[in-house]
Amino acid sequence: MADNVTVVRDGRIATVTLHRPERRNSLSDAMLGELVTAFTELRDEASPRVVVLTGAPPVFSAGADAPLKRSMSEEERREVFLKRRSQFRRLFERATTLLENLEQVTVAMINGHAVGGGWGLTLACDFRVAAGEAELWIPEVDLGVPLGVASTTRFVRLVGPARAKEIIMEGRRYSAEEARQLGLVHRVVPGERLEKEVRAFAERLAAKPFRALAEVKARINAIARTGIPEANAMTEGFLERE
Repeated sequence: MADNVTVVRDGRIATVTLHRPERRNSLSDAMLGELVTAFTELRDEASPRVVVLTGAPPVFSAGADAPLKRSMSEEERREVFLKRRSQFRRLFERATTLLENLEQVTVAMINGHAVGGGWGLTLACDFRVAAGEAELWIPEVDLGVPLGVASTTRFVRLVGPARAKEIIMEGRRYSAEEARQLGLVHRVVPGERLEKEVRAFAERLAAKPFRALAEVKARINAIARTGIPEANAMTEGFLERE
């Protein structure tokens, strides 16, 4: 039984929730493993057409989980992150690759702060809708560790190398509106309306012909990765959905 991730299926929409509120939904190895399981199961199911990813209130995710203490020095904190880095990156890249490659349309519902790997997780979704009070930032460099390859690659794809350097190296906090202006968030809505707005958006997407959406998504992703459209054969074999 999953302890850190919940999946609620409601007709053609499935909602995946990061559920470690006592740790601000930080990404532990166990949580990442459960995300891998959830995305694998959804990939092979016929009913869901849209997958919404969110966090248990009041935040989206505080990023990589690490056993830090306030009394630790900067060097001690860095050592903790370095010890976790290899296993975390392996699981994180597996989870985000599965998420990015789902045939279903994916929507990140950013209901609060998205930090480090939490922000990186949203970048693997097709759409990102954020609460107005949400803030997003990348603290890795300040902690003495480089941001992982998967998230770095997605930042470069979405905003280009110069802006990606600014976001990752400077490590400052971006408001939801600033992230929208950069193209890293598609829509910003008041927090009290976020769930309703995302649900309406998901329902509009779910009502469209699934095969057409899936083919367009696959082609755009292929062009974004390589700059060259793949052959039509890449769109064959999509799972028929109700």
